[in-house]
Amino acid sequence: MSGKRRAEGPAVKKRSKDAAAPGAPKPGGWRRRVRFVVKWGLIATLAGFLTLVIGFYVAYRSIDIPDPNKEFQTQTSFVYYAGGTSEIGRFAEQNRVSIPFSKMPQTVKDAVVAAENQTFYTDSGVDPKGILRAALNNAQGDAVQGGSTITQQYVKILYLNQQRSYTRKLREAILALKLQRQQSKQQILEGYLNTIYFGRGAYGIEAAAQTWFRKDAGDLSLAESAVLASVINNPTQFDPANGSANRKALLGRYQYVLDSMGRLGMISPSTAARTGKRLPEIPKPRVRNSQGGQKGHVLALVRSELQRLGYTDSQIDGGGLRVTTTLTKSGMRAAEQGIKQERPSDLSDKDLHVAAATVEPGTGDLKGFYAGQDYLKSQINWALRGASVGSTFKPFALAAALKDGFSLRDGFDGNSPYYFPDGSRVVNEGPGLGNDYGAKINAIYAMQQSVNTAFIDMTVSMSNGPAKIVQMAERMGVPPSKADNDYPGLPNTSGDLAPQSRVTLGTARVSPINMANAFATIANGGERAQVHVIDKVTSPDGDDYTFKAEPQRAISADIAADVSYTLQQTVKGGTGRQAQALGRPAAGKTGTATNDDGNVISSWFVGYTPQLATAVMYARGDGYDPIDFNKDGTKFLPSYFGADFPTRTWRAIMGIDLEGQPVEQFPQPAYVDGNRPGGSATTGPRPSQPQPSQPSATPTPTPSPTPSPSVRPSAKPTPKPTPTPKPSPTGQCGLLTCPTTPSPTPTPTPTPTPTPTASPAARTVAMREVNPATAAYWSVEPWWWI
Repeated sequence: MSGKRRAEGPAVKKRSKDAAAPGAPKPGGWRRRVRFVVKWGLIATLAGFLTLVIGFYVAYRSIDIPDPNKEFQTQTSFVYYAGGTSEIGRFAEQNRVSIPFSKMPQTVKDAVVAAENQTFYTDSGVDPKGILRAALNNAQGDAVQGGSTITQQYVKILYLNQQRSYTRKLREAILALKLQRQQSKQQILEGYLNTIYFGRGAYGIEAAAQTWFRKDAGDLSLAESAVLASVINNPTQFDPANGSANRKALLGRYQYVLDSMGRLGMISPSTAARTGKRLPEIPKPRVRNSQGGQKGHVLALVRSELQRLGYTDSQIDGGGLRVTTTLTKSGMRAAEQGIKQERPSDLSDKDLHVAAATVEPGTGDLKGFYAGQDYLKSQINWALRGASVGSTFKPFALAAALKDGFSLRDGFDGNSPYYFPDGSRVVNEGPGLGNDYGAKINAIYAMQQSVNTAFIDMTVSMSNGPAKIVQMAERMGVPPSKADNDYPGLPNTSGDLAPQSRVTLGTARVSPINMANAFATIANGGERAQVHVIDKVTSPDGDDYTFKAEPQRAISADIAADVSYTLQQTVKGGTGRQAQALGRPAAGKTGTATNDDGNVISSWFVGYTPQLATAVMYARGDGYDPIDFNKDGTKFLPSYFGADFPTRTWRAIMGIDLEGQPVEQFPQPAYVDGNRPGGSATTGPRPSQPQPSQPSATPTPTPSPTPSPSVRPSAKPTPKPTPTPKPSPTGQCGLLTCPTTPSPTPTPTPTPTPTPTASPAARTVAMREVNPATAAYWSVEPWWWI
């Protein structure tokens, strides 16, 4: 036999090279899966598209266009005191006059088309690109945008609410398409110009012409027409009455409108360029008599906060909003009566601005304020505008120092003047070069007597001290120089707040509302609440808002207790002693700010009880004018220190506010101590000056009581349960003062000797940081504070 013999068993079939291995997918399986997915994907897409088309068709057939003359109406918005039952006031009711298309000037028609919808005469009434662009921005989390044509805007005004949603946008598009088929472009533009909101309470072009320019619409010039077309986009932002920034924004929008008119052939490019050089004269808005007293200031503040929350002017003026504020009748009455009771009666409120604000610790509720003048006479709210705060800023410096490791017993240089290596200096209050309070005084006494040099020494003793003080102030409730959502306020910025040499002495310009809230943080054990005036908003559309209080920890409860203790001592035996007449535990700080000529420009008292915090400010002119003397050298304000009129005014306001309220106590001081050394007490040579045996508080028009022995610079440390630290080179002090035992005299280092002088100019020389590592924080700042 020939050939190979097959092994016993069943025959084995050979597998083709193209055959798939057992368990492997059949040939072409992935292609079938792709075809399957594509097929059913196309089917699903087609089904979805057909569903949308059918849905759109059904919606198109079912939605009817109402009669504009019957449907267009506005609803008055009301503002209430806390609780929502007692009305404060209401916003503008509808101001609208319809005129025929023939009486509208061509310049208005062209300008509005150029500003709002340049394809108006050729589009279908809907802008798909604008809708897609708005949808994309909304999907990306950006601000909700419009993307509406003139036709869509007109539809929204007539038939829809102001709520921004995709369902409303779809309904708007459907109505716009139907309106486009039923009305001519002229009819749509006529209706639009008779209903659109132009700001200042004016609906329609005729009311706008009368409100903005005191003339009929038919008499508007090209420039005036361009202004009105510009403000449609954002009536508040483009109203020059709201400030220089708004006027600048209007000018930019105005020039854009004119340029667009020139590019579209409505006017010549040369006319556009010539007209766009400057804005036409725009009269200031008229003030309604119903806004007299403080009511107008309340409505203006509420309006600005509603705008910040995202409500439009048309919603505010005609959207039927019900706004419940945090303000109380008693709080508003206390602020007004307290100021009128204590301010000098012979000075008009046009010359002297006295403002106050009261905030509730823990909630941030603004309970009351006084703006400084009747709204019909002046629309400036000084409770919002503020002025340089002076020494009321010192508590923030102390809080920063305590957080940095210092204690109330650490010593700081209280002698005057305080010299820096370059010869510049800062002085204390007092004649000549200022009072001496001792080379090593503790923080309690420094706060009590408002010793400038001690707080400068405290600042220098911290690494990057100015920056830490600014950060602390912001954490406690003083808004930064640039708006930051983490540090809000009323308003949400502060002027001149920068980490520079004399920030601890109050170079910043802060509103009384924000100062009251910052001190409320101390009263609340170190937790900052967001100050606010709107508690709740309801609207017919269901677009409601409710404020949610979320206090933030700014400083520890122990640091708050220690800072509060120094402010209690300021009331008990320091510059704020007139506040004792309140008859209950109180804490506070005086402040007096001066300009580079040595003239006083503002004076303050900011204080609190456990229930309420109130700030009082006296200022003049634009906030920089002297309140101590007139230009001819005669006195303006009889006594201009914070220890006098502001403190007495604070006492009067709080007395009315707290009438019938229980007396509450402050927590005891914690005496936190991070074992940091005392102040640097480093000064250059100073002229020989006798040290007063009994340093006095900030001068007042009446004789000040002699400080008790417990607060004199030479007093011994007050005993306390824990052992009193022994004097040491680190500068540790007793409860109120520091040991006066002289330490070994170091070998003096030669330094340049400045020429002594007591002139105001000498007191305003720029200071520089002793530590070169932080020299950037010490810049020229020609101010000194008491």
